[in-house]
Amino acid sequence: MKPELLLPGGNVEKIDYAIKYGADAVYFGLEDYSLRQMRKGEIITIDNLNNVLNLIHQNQKKGYITLNIFAFDEDISKLEADIEKIANCQPDAFIISDLGILNIVKKYTKNIDIHISTQTNTLNSEACKFYRDLGAKRVILARELSLKQIETIRKNVVDIELEMFIHGAQCMSFSGRCLLSDFMTNGERRANHGECVQPCRWSYKLLEETRPNEYYEIIQDNRGSHILSTKDLALIDYIQNIIDMNIDSLKIEGRTKSLYYVSSIARAYRCQIDRCLNKNKIQLNDDLKEELAKIGNRGYTTGFVVPDDETANGYSYDISKGLAGADFLFEILDIKNNQIQAKMKNKVNLNQKLELILPLQNIVVEVIKIINSKNEITNVANTNDEVWFEFDKNIDDKNLKYALGRTIGVKNVC
Repeated sequence: MKPELLLPGGNVEKIDYAIKYGADAVYFGLEDYSLRQMRKGEIITIDNLNNVLNLIHQNQKKGYITLNIFAFDEDISKLEADIEKIANCQPDAFIISDLGILNIVKKYTKNIDIHISTQTNTLNSEACKFYRDLGAKRVILARELSLKQIETIRKNVVDIELEMFIHGAQCMSFSGRCLLSDFMTNGERRANHGECVQPCRWSYKLLEETRPNEYYEIIQDNRGSHILSTKDLALIDYIQNIIDMNIDSLKIEGRTKSLYYVSSIARAYRCQIDRCLNKNKIQLNDDLKEELAKIGNRGYTTGFVVPDDETANGYSYDISKGLAGADFLFEILDIKNNQIQAKMKNKVNLNQKLELILPLQNIVVEVIKIINSKNEITNVANTNDEVWFEFDKNIDDKNLKYALGRTIGVKNVC
């Protein structure tokens, strides 16, 4: 069975690139109903939702809308007013965690699949059967399950689709049900309404006071200790095992991540899935771990999924922000003749060699000319500039407009 590769679509641009770089389906949220609030790019709203889904369907892909907040009555009332407009745009599924929202969706829509969110913490076969009997087509399993436990669920419940996370940031709370952000911002930034400030990535100092005269040393550096900060999940080495278990959908986390992250991760896992299915189309080197190392991460782990893996130490005690082995340099805005116009994310110098990543290949090029926005030849393209580049070779690739520039090599090996 060929599993679906499911990518995050935080905005319209990311959806477009995720599709081009190998996604079979994308999931995305709408304002007010999603666990991720988007602030960059073309935000997806009810007003442009029809265009977004047309883009997805024209590429023969699927689009799933996340309605996965934990809803108060005012949220239910708003959704009740909006749900028919949303449904008329014909999403392929709604991702739901709250039973009240499930009830509204069933009441006002027809012929749209229901996927049960990982926020429901589904850990066992009976829970899957319960949601199946409520009309769900798919259950997104909790990240706290091992491969063996997932295999058991698959054998016990054959008449519902199963989805699991294979890559991305993990939460220190049970499948994301966290109140730290709510508590530390006096309720102003609710994690389960899409506004988490990520206090699990902050630095902490601990003092044990409940056992008089029994003190326990806690090792930390002068920045404190990032005791809550989990490493990122990466199951690139276990894709064949997951395919053999007949899991229907393999999910990547990261709706708030960069365009570069979404594209690179999509391509790496598309390559691995196709290799397992003996349909390799992407011209990448054999070491996909090196590809993953070039993408922002907090260190990689197999987490609960493969608990006996020697790399499965799940916490990153010394860093809170992601580190990338390569720097994302630019995205392409336009192409004319043998030049490309780029929106700069990091600085590039004249005569610098860099790597262009495309949906099916990597190409190393050298910058031989830079023209700035004043139409002047210059020696450097700085962050946030819009410049024209000329390279030492012509790129014959139909997907050139989707190319992304990055530095060569790996600075930090995960």
